[in-house]
Amino acid sequence: MDRLLTGLQPSGALTIGNYCGGISQIVNYQDKYETFLFVPDMHAITVPQDPEALHRNIINAIAMYIACGVNPDLPNMHIYIQSENLYHANLSWIFECHTPHGDLTRMHQFKAKSAKNEAFTEGLVTYPDLMAADILLYDAKYVPTGIDQKQHVELARNLADRFNNRYGELFVVSEPLIPVIGAKIRDLQNPEQKMSKSTDNPKASVFLSDDEKVIRKKIMSAVTDSDGKIVFDEENKPGVSNLLTIYSAFSGCTIEDSVAKFEGGGYGDLKKAVAEVLVEKLTAFQDKYNKILASGTIDEILDAGRDYSIKIAAEKYEQVRRAVGFGRI
Repeated sequence: MDRLLTGLQPSGALTIGNYCGGISQIVNYQDKYETFLFVPDMHAITVPQDPEALHRNIINAIAMYIACGVNPDLPNMHIYIQSENLYHANLSWIFECHTPHGDLTRMHQFKAKSAKNEAFTEGLVTYPDLMAADILLYDAKYVPTGIDQKQHVELARNLADRFNNRYGELFVVSEPLIPVIGAKIRDLQNPEQKMSKSTDNPKASVFLSDDEKVIRKKIMSAVTDSDGKIVFDEENKPGVSNLLTIYSAFSGCTIEDSVAKFEGGGYGDLKKAVAEVLVEKLTAFQDKYNKILASGTIDEILDAGRDYSIKIAAEKYEQVRRAVGFGRI
């Protein structure tokens, strides 16, 4: 069975963009692939975090994964926390020593985040190597991702090729899995940008934990344009196109069907429909989420995932360690 791997940073509440780009793909493929789903808490501290909030976000993320349809009872599903497996950091260091500095500073995410933080840490520069370690430790063939993270999967692919050419066949060269609909959900107030967990604008993102009133208010205040036509044109009508994408992703319609459904209507009709489908889906997620948190089963799930991930990662790291010349002959 081929392997699939993905993780979503616990740096804040998960958004509908995180669901479309990552969680929904895990749910769609979990019966087909051996799945490694982890919480990348080490990535989260590339920018300052409150420790208590980070602890809570880690557990909340696991509960929300499961609430959204991830099945922890599948024998091929392994859910774990990144920092509980030390091989991620060990392999990351080896990758750092094989990655030109320019490859890291060209990353879109680095450019965006470093522009906001004049005094950024070196972790913000090197974390793509840690992400590559997350992927390559497990010989993951597929990595579900949104468009904004595709560049990081490409770095992992380049590192795999580099190591395979220099040291022999060590790694599977992973492939990104980008959803047909919802690969990039945009900021509701500035649709030129992607929707973010860490936005400063309370109206910009819909979180999976938002209540009905908040969801409706955010969608109804979403930026559109002035011509009143409901067509899908991401370049010239990013706000309207974003609403159509959200509706399609959560209703199961194609973009074409969504455009046809709202043809001749007004933006108000589109917004009401988007809000309605989101309320229906997210309310169901939230009901399950609260039950999962109260069940006391998360520690057991994480213990099993940690133990299995360490076993697999240890075997891969031993191969790499010996290949690069570490330790005794």
